[in-house]
Amino acid sequence: MSLLDTLTQMVAGGNVSDQHFDQVAQSAPTDVLGGALAGAFRSNDTPPIGEMVGQLFGNSNGQQQSGMLNQLLATLGPAAAAALAGGALGRIMSPGATQVTPEQAAKLTPEQVQAVVTHANETNPGIADQLGSFYAQHSGLIKTLGSAALLIAMTKMKDHLAQR
Repeated sequence: MSLLDTLTQMVAGGNVSDQHFDQVAQSAPTDVLGGALAGAFRSNDTPPIGEMVGQLFGNSNGQQQSGMLNQLLATLGPAAAAALAGGALGRIMSPGATQVTPEQAAKLTPEQVQAVVTHANETNPGIADQLGSFYAQHSGLIKTLGSAALLIAMTKMKDHLAQR
């Protein structure tokens, strides 16, 4: 059975489990999974991107937290990213730094990250693509968003594969 067939069956059933998502995430090309996650971040059927990424941040380890923040910094530039959400990133970064360490990332709360991502998305809507690509490499975290977000992501994957 192809990945598209598997996704079609799962989405049609409307009940996606962590095991279903694991099966699909292991089989899907990273770019397809990343695009699906970006679609879920943009969907009106899921919470706002800031809320979802804040939740993912709260469920991440230090390396994942700093990796996501460094993705934001690379996309927006250190000065712009550091100024977002009242300067939450700027307060934890050393002057002139362009990267966040796991220790620095641990000083941020999920709520602060939510605010940073919300503001980043307002200034650069393409941030959803960057974050989707990042979290596609850490697909185990996506399951922490719950079944509704998993279903949206799997639907986006199915739609993408059907267009190929």
